[in-house]
Amino acid sequence: MVQWGVIGAGTIARVFCNGMRFSKSGRIAALASRSRERAAALADPFAIPKRFDDYEALLADPEVDAVYVSTIHPAHAEWAIKAAEAGKHLLVEKPLGMNHLEAAAMIDAAAAHDVFLMEAFMYRCHPQTRRLAALVRAGAIGEVRMVRAVFSSQGRYAPESRSFGNALGGGGILDIGCYAASAARLIAGAAAGEPFREPHLVKGCAQLGPTGVDHYAAATLQFDGGVIAELIAGVDCRVPSQLAVYGSAGILEAPEPWTPGSPCRRAAAPLPLDTAFPPGRLLLTRPGASAPETITVEVDRDLFTYEADTVAEHLAARQAPAMSWQDSLGNMKLLDRWREEAGLVYDQERRFHGGTLANRPLRRRAARGARAAPAMQYGAIPGLDQPVARLVQGADRNVTIPYTEVLFDQYFELGGNCFDTSHAYRGGACERNLGAWIRSRGVRDRVVVFEKGGNPPHGTPEGITRELLAGLDGLGLDRVDVWLMHRDNPEVPVGELVDVLNEHCAAGRMTLFGVSNWSLPRLREAREYADRAGRSYFSVVSNQFSLARILDAWWTIDGSFPYWQSASDPEFRRWFEATQTVLVPWSSQASGFFIEQEAQQPRDRDLPRCYHSPDNFTRRERAFELARRRGVSPMNIALAWVLQQPFPVFPIIGTRLPGETRDCLRALEVTLTADELRWLDLEEQEEIR
Repeated sequence: MVQWGVIGAGTIARVFCNGMRFSKSGRIAALASRSRERAAALADPFAIPKRFDDYEALLADPEVDAVYVSTIHPAHAEWAIKAAEAGKHLLVEKPLGMNHLEAAAMIDAAAAHDVFLMEAFMYRCHPQTRRLAALVRAGAIGEVRMVRAVFSSQGRYAPESRSFGNALGGGGILDIGCYAASAARLIAGAAAGEPFREPHLVKGCAQLGPTGVDHYAAATLQFDGGVIAELIAGVDCRVPSQLAVYGSAGILEAPEPWTPGSPCRRAAAPLPLDTAFPPGRLLLTRPGASAPETITVEVDRDLFTYEADTVAEHLAARQAPAMSWQDSLGNMKLLDRWREEAGLVYDQERRFHGGTLANRPLRRRAARGARAAPAMQYGAIPGLDQPVARLVQGADRNVTIPYTEVLFDQYFELGGNCFDTSHAYRGGACERNLGAWIRSRGVRDRVVVFEKGGNPPHGTPEGITRELLAGLDGLGLDRVDVWLMHRDNPEVPVGELVDVLNEHCAAGRMTLFGVSNWSLPRLREAREYADRAGRSYFSVVSNQFSLARILDAWWTIDGSFPYWQSASDPEFRRWFEATQTVLVPWSSQASGFFIEQEAQQPRDRDLPRCYHSPDNFTRRERAFELARRRGVSPMNIALAWVLQQPFPVFPIIGTRLPGETRDCLRALEVTLTADELRWLDLEEQEEIR
């Protein structure tokens, strides 16, 4: 019997409490609201024994097994993360988060603390929805061509209300458009025999109101396989709810798609235990039929009872097929794309906050639990006062504030302290967001910043000066720890470049300097000049380096322009070993080449051009084989190979989701033997036993 705690005392919490009266899998043991009076007002009618006016107190109650988070959208992440840390299983109201990164952070917290989590799409747990998907999967209407999903209502406009308030995450796309989006993805997946599918094209629009949220919105989606979906959502436009699937051999409709036959949703007081639950209903229209066929779906519980029971039935698996973690992440990504198309950005997404997503000051947090991430390891870079994390956080995708906050906060909390960015990344947005994050967290003296500049056509002494000063301005810093010339300009004598870097170092604008994407002959030439002229030499080199040998960089057109340089060939590696020069490699994990193909991201369409070769596929097979033996991921093996070179290496990791950061840390625990290092790199042909 699952002992539930409810956080929040609003309308949806009351509905859930009503539904729990009919559950044989659990009971509500505690309820928390911001005020004791509000908690009592909901708890009394349902005879809930424990009432709290503090959410933290409910999470500390050892008798609570699972928590239903029914707060407003912007508070979901805070209380889901804190509940996961308290070891509580989770049912979180939809939408799971305000955006994809928030949802990913919650799922990562659930995985790290080994608890169940499901987004509360109650309609997904109802037999009617399962029957609809089964009919589509079985070809009841032939090939699926189009889907129309509508969830829209018209409420009284109140700027500070949950429906229209910006600070409360108001608007139709997030609040109820998430239903339409999830249904379209479910049906597109069922048509292909899959649990769900992601659209490859999203076109959306919305009417934004005075508070900046969408009053009503629409989107068109296109999926592989020929399925097109139309979504409509709104909080100020009454459109009849609909879920209709149009196929080559008929039409399948759910007249009441989102809240099928739920007396609990309509009841203002506890329902009698002998309440009858109306069946679900689908309409199937065949070509040429005079009327649709009614398909009745028998039920024995309320919609919200099914939801709670689904949680109980799948606790051991930590997620439920009705709404899996990947399903929720895909849905949130779709909502992000819809909002981006419509120009909807919430005020809270436009500014940096003083605390983390869990609404607390940023600090290092000790790993806990069986699935906790390993501790960060550190190394020394001569000339820098503080130890440097062996894994460097790449700051080349952080164009949004949510991305920056979620990923950088987690990296720092896990022990990371080194960030690599460039004035060239996303028009300077990445360095600006990194600098703003550092200031908002007050961590300048606890982080190491690598900044790059001098990209063509700025690879001259004058261009370096301009880009250095502009980069410092973008970061909001008067000095960076390491500044690197991003790409070489062979047309400029190497001495002029070494001289200008020494001048800026002496002026205090950088503690150390180095170069990125330089060839070995130019590095040797620079060393000779520095020794001859009495100048300081490069402290750091940042070239590409990975177990898989790069064939071309993804940003090049034909590979003929020297925009990049790898350090993977034997001669380059011997130079690093002999000189013990610090290497900070980019694309250290070969851009995802070592993950399962079905998990690769859309950007990885460049992988064939950049990494597909017979030798690389052999390296990949060996990494997969060794990973199976060690019980780690192939990416851990590939990253461990980079880390365990006979010279100092600080790989840049380009994590896209919080869970990836934790996985990268596991590479620090992998120790490869000398034979394994050679075998992975094809220096040993015999299989390692």
